[in-house]
Amino acid sequence: MNYKNINLPGNLAIRPARPSDRVFLEHLHQSTREDLQAIEADAEFIQSIIDMQYRAQTQGYQSQFPNAMSFIIEYQQQSVGRSVLDFGPNEIRVVDIALIPAARGQGFGEAVIRAFMLAAQQVMTPLTLSVTEQNLVARQLYSRMGFQVEEIARPYIRMIWYPSSSVDVMSMSV
Repeated sequence: MNYKNINLPGNLAIRPARPSDRVFLEHLHQSTREDLQAIEADAEFIQSIIDMQYRAQTQGYQSQFPNAMSFIIEYQQQSVGRSVLDFGPNEIRVVDIALIPAARGQGFGEAVIRAFMLAAQQVMTPLTLSVTEQNLVARQLYSRMGFQVEEIARPYIRMIWYPSSSVDVMSMSV
């Protein structure tokens, strides 16, 4: 799958992550850790935990998905998120997708996933992802988009979408 063939609506785009995106990616990761930012502890201590988890996540993805690619999601040429995709022999896996707080709830994540679905459909390869059990909003969205539960390995639910030559992914309504 060529990322340049992934068509996104409006002013959304994706591009491969570059070393110069490191600061943005660190801030993005920090914005996804509201749980840690809410604990009562020294701000420096909390930041050190968030930094440690970011390094562990990055190393874990590289170890578990050595062929994965990291993409930056842009809106009006501004970085608003990232996605990590692994291109396996039998599936395309959305390893991670995250958006900055200001970009959440605007349909950007759905648009990116739909574009990945279209790309997977073009090569007739299933698209998979995992979501935490407690992330009910994301689970409902993925279900409405046609993903089915494939496996439950608490605290994660692995979901899969199978391409069909008769489905127009971009025109499916939510």
